[in-house]
Amino acid sequence: MKKFLLPALFAVATIGATSAASAPKVATAAPAPAYKLQPQLSTLGWEGKAVTHGHVGTMQFSDGELLVKGNSIVGGTVTVDMKSMKATDIKDAESHGKFVGHMSSDDFFGVATYPTSTFKIASVTPIKGAAANADNVTIAGDLTIKGVTQRISFPAKAGVKDGVAAASGKVTIDRTKFGLKYGSKSFFESIGDKAIYDTFDLTFNVIAKKA
Repeated sequence: MKKFLLPALFAVATIGATSAASAPKVATAAPAPAYKLQPQLSTLGWEGKAVTHGHVGTMQFSDGELLVKGNSIVGGTVTVDMKSMKATDIKDAESHGKFVGHMSSDDFFGVATYPTSTFKIASVTPIKGAAANADNVTIAGDLTIKGVTQRISFPAKAGVKDGVAAASGKVTIDRTKFGLKYGSKSFFESIGDKAIYDTFDLTFNVIAKKA
């Protein structure tokens, strides 16, 4: 019995090794190239409103990258420097300092503890039939403000050309979902005309270049 068993086992082992060696290798997809965000070319504007007034201003992107496939943006992450906040409609230096100081405090963005906010793209979906020079994609991703992360989505215009990736658009953020409840009538019903609206708008133009 052993005379027949040992050659048979040897033959099976040899065939298995030969099959493994000759099996075609499965090609792995190359990672999407990362285009470096250009803070000096990118812009981020904001607008917040209260019952009796409102303000507009800017912040700055500090870092980030956009992942590219062909002529499309497919992913990426951007970081905002929360210490760069400005209110462009407040011209008096003292008033501006008080406003930004309050917005930077724990009542709002808690900048001392959370100096940056980030947005990480989860998906970029083409909008069918989008007109030229109009929003052509829906971007979804995770926005982190004050240490709280929420999934958001919004329309945008995005594309890649001549080594430059760009995305622009407008998104409305519900600040209360990130724990920013100060002055919100949703939580303080008796606040009356001192209420600050729950939402604020961000207008962005992100530019990234091929390394």
